[in-house]
Amino acid sequence: YTEAWDADKKSIHVMPDTPDILLAKANSANISNKLYVQAWEEAKKKGYDMRADAIPIKTAKASRDIASDYKYKETHEKEKGHYIGCPSAKEDPKLAWAARAMALQNDRLYKKAYNDSKTQIHIPVDALSVQAAKECQTLVSDVDYRQYLHQWTCLPDQNDVIHARQAYDLQSDNVYKADLEWLRGIGWLTEGSVDVVKAKKAQELINDRLYRTRPEQLKFTSITDSPDVVLAKTNAMQLSDV
Repeated sequence: YTEAWDADKKSIHVMPDTPDILLAKANSANISNKLYVQAWEEAKKKGYDMRADAIPIKTAKASRDIASDYKYKETHEKEKGHYIGCPSAKEDPKLAWAARAMALQNDRLYKKAYNDSKTQIHIPVDALSVQAAKECQTLVSDVDYRQYLHQWTCLPDQNDVIHARQAYDLQSDNVYKADLEWLRGIGWLTEGSVDVVKAKKAQELINDRLYRTRPEQLKFTSITDSPDVVLAKTNAMQLSDV
């Protein structure tokens, strides 16, 4: 059923001069890298014009001569020793101007007068700024802030010294606990003292063995004429074959 339709789908004929085909060909030519560089590749195959009098060659030579340090200094080297009208190099205006410009550019010479003047500052000792600086230094000085008192010399039998020693002894932890340390480990109580008796009674009260006595440990004997025993004997006699 679909065989004819499948065969028809495979036989599609598009006209080569339709607008869509022409547009696709034009776009393909525009984005083709091969066509883009085709003219450059053909120009390279024709060779290069490398004549000695070509404008690019002359331009390159002129640029090289200008950039050459030898050519740059060639005129100066030729003019050396041909200065006329000056008995010495110091009297030459150009050399004197160059030396003056070099001195102005020298940072050490530029700051020489300033460095010399820095060491020649004279400030009176009673100037307001100096006095203010001294007072500020006194305020922030740790030595002046902490003035330690001189060492007092007291006799050992003075009332103040004796009172101070007694106060130190009262505050001393070692002296406070001296009696306790001496009594530690040598405590003793009599056998019939109140504390010993109280401890024994307390031990008996909290003793679980005496408080909870097991029934099998109690000593008892059954009563022979109790109703339960008499009934048991009667029943045994009635059931006995003897």
